[in-house]
Amino acid sequence: MDANQANFQKRLIEIDRKHSRSRGRFVRLEERDGMLVPVDKVRVTRRVPLRGLMLALVAFLGFKAFLFAYLGPITYADRLSSLEQGNVVEQMGAWAMRPDAVSRWVAGGLPDF
Repeated sequence: MDANQANFQKRLIEIDRKHSRSRGRFVRLEERDGMLVPVDKVRVTRRVPLRGLMLALVAFLGFKAFLFAYLGPITYADRLSSLEQGNVVEQMGAWAMRPDAVSRWVAGGLPDF
């Protein structure tokens, strides 16, 4: 048996050992120097895109600030109080639309309509 075949057999034994260690789980292969090599550590991806959530939060705060600046504090409070008297979904909407420090600060920087 020559050196190349011995090296090949050694790699096969190593692959079989890693595969048996995986206990039937998915084995991810990565190409390295023209060979497919099993990778032990699988990179975990996030299921929730943080960038998208942050963008949605900023858009929601901007919407609240725009409404607060457009309607004015008195009209805005009146509309929130009417939402608070509604059903459960309307009450949750009223809770979410309460003016907070960020939306008031942003609304203060917007021009008057």
